[in-house]
Amino acid sequence: MRAAAPALPTAGSAGAPGVVPDAPVWAPHPDAVARARLTAFVAVLRGEGVQVSDYASLWRWSVEQPERFWAAVWRFCGVVAEGPEGAPAGAPWRTVLVGGDRMAPPDPVLGPRWFDGARLNFAENLLRYDDERPALVAWTERGARARLSYAELRAEVARIAAGLRAAGVGVGDRVAGFLPNGPHAVIAMLATATLGAVWSSCSPDFGVQGVLDRFGQIAPTVLVCADGYEYAGKPVAVLPRVRAIVASLPSVERVVVASWLGDADDVASALPTIRGAVAWEAFGVGKEAPLAFVRLPFDHSLYIMYSSGTTGLPKCMVHGAGGTLLQHLKELVLHTDLGRDDRIFYFTTCGWMMWNWLASALAVGSTVVLYDGAPLAPRASILWELAAAERVTVFGTSARYLALSEKAGLAPGRTHDLAALRTILSTGSPLAHHSYDWVYAAVKRDVRLSSISGGTDIISCFALGDPTGAVWRGELQALGLGMAVDVWDADGRPLRGAAGELVCTRPFPSMPVAFWDDADGAKYRAAYFERYPGAWRHGDWAELTAHGGLVIHGRSDATLNPGGVRIGTAELYRQVEQIPEVVESVVVEQTVGTGVEATSRIVLFVRLRDGVALDAALEARIRARLREHASPHHVPRVIAAVPDIPRTISGKITELAVRDVVHGRAVANVEALANPEALAHFRDHPALRAS
Repeated sequence: MRAAAPALPTAGSAGAPGVVPDAPVWAPHPDAVARARLTAFVAVLRGEGVQVSDYASLWRWSVEQPERFWAAVWRFCGVVAEGPEGAPAGAPWRTVLVGGDRMAPPDPVLGPRWFDGARLNFAENLLRYDDERPALVAWTERGARARLSYAELRAEVARIAAGLRAAGVGVGDRVAGFLPNGPHAVIAMLATATLGAVWSSCSPDFGVQGVLDRFGQIAPTVLVCADGYEYAGKPVAVLPRVRAIVASLPSVERVVVASWLGDADDVASALPTIRGAVAWEAFGVGKEAPLAFVRLPFDHSLYIMYSSGTTGLPKCMVHGAGGTLLQHLKELVLHTDLGRDDRIFYFTTCGWMMWNWLASALAVGSTVVLYDGAPLAPRASILWELAAAERVTVFGTSARYLALSEKAGLAPGRTHDLAALRTILSTGSPLAHHSYDWVYAAVKRDVRLSSISGGTDIISCFALGDPTGAVWRGELQALGLGMAVDVWDADGRPLRGAAGELVCTRPFPSMPVAFWDDADGAKYRAAYFERYPGAWRHGDWAELTAHGGLVIHGRSDATLNPGGVRIGTAELYRQVEQIPEVVESVVVEQTVGTGVEATSRIVLFVRLRDGVALDAALEARIRARLREHASPHHVPRVIAAVPDIPRTISGKITELAVRDVVHGRAVANVEALANPEALAHFRDHPALRAS
């Protein structure tokens, strides 16, 4: 679909020998463009008379003609559904979009409402294959743990679904998962979806209060858990926490306990101490029935997802089955170029939306590779060992993991056979320029590196990959098809050549169908639509690029504004973390003084390599790099060393929590943090007192 690809430049740092100025760091071979599923999709559209010539024109058509675009995605990806009597010929719906001129909140009458009249089941679409091809491969830190074919997966889902049905679970009931990232979580989710029930999950590293803050709002009737998990070589038992959770959740009538640490006898002895507990292996036995799927309206509830909860009780976002399925199929098939022969991996926990996204690859018939454990321990190369051993074609991870791999001196392209690897996906935070260089120098030269960005709020992406286009250093490749993304200034005017608020100006299928316990939609409107009525404000500080891509500068609520100059936090991280002594960093703006004498300043906290001290020389190098490669406005007034930086359970550094601590304010929900003890390093830091 693209014009002929330019010659591939040599990967490396800007200014390095062989680097072509103002050229992409990678471009697809014309043969790959011709084979891409996106190219096939465009050919179908052209056959129907749609005039598109390149990705830019395709994107414009997709947002200007959303009814035609999303119907075309439905047909191209083969969504399994049924429609009402009187539906248009060949279409299992009455209308594609009702109320397309509205954004929020979704109204059952006024809209926006997608694919009115269509009835489908999410699990039926993910379990459309029933053969011996591998569906799930699960690894832990000790290597491969389990393998299930599509036929075996269907059989296990049928058994667990029978158990849930016998436990009284039906349409709309909630089933909660407190599980490691292994087959049990995928099976339980699919079994829940077959019945039209709603799945919600937390990672097992959440504390009791963090789980109750989430599951306590939605009142699940069944809790599926494991006996524990392993992290950095250490087994972590969770059944004591499960007992405490169940004791505080009166809605839970049945607890299904899987043995993940490997001691079935320990699980058996613990069952009598947990109300309503039964072993995974016994659940549904004797109640087997053919796998059946309850087909429900397109917007029927499928998942309940949670905001990070670092500023209060987590928001409960309800996502619909049809919108999740269609959006994920678009992203997996068209943007990731995924097919049946692919093996896709994403480093995630069951508490992050990328787990839900990864599971949807089953609808394509791909092999989903799961991993539960630490990403860099007990060996720093463990994930690359997995990629090589399982012949992974799509490798997904976080920007932080790539940066830490570079810091650790890894060169997986020289130490592992990555011949099968075709695409690397990165999300969670902005991907720094130097990480692009490292991937192309140390991982693989001929690989598409797609930084993607969206969120739990939309269970998908606003910007992501384009298998027919080039990769430009520091940029997300493309705006998502069907996503009317723009960048606005404070007055709601489009910005070009400058950073501003990331917005979406037209409805899309994966908007939440509701917030839990929000009958009048007030929480929903407050979350996204108060700043710009009629447009979704996502909370990212972003900039459109000349190549049709996007740069994310950080969260807009964490944007720095010293002296009236707005600075995205990622702009500092991009430079500071290229300094070898710096492992990672977090930056906040601190208000000093009160009233008319109040001023603000940038404070940079750095975590340094073991044995390295923050002395005057290192501070001077940090300031010089920021002044030279960013601007004088980026230079922090204060630089301070800390031994650890707080992050959420999903691994994202939380600037807002650090900002609250620096200002002496209480952090609203420390249970949302993976390492809340790290906050103590910022409270009354000597560097702040001395400045």
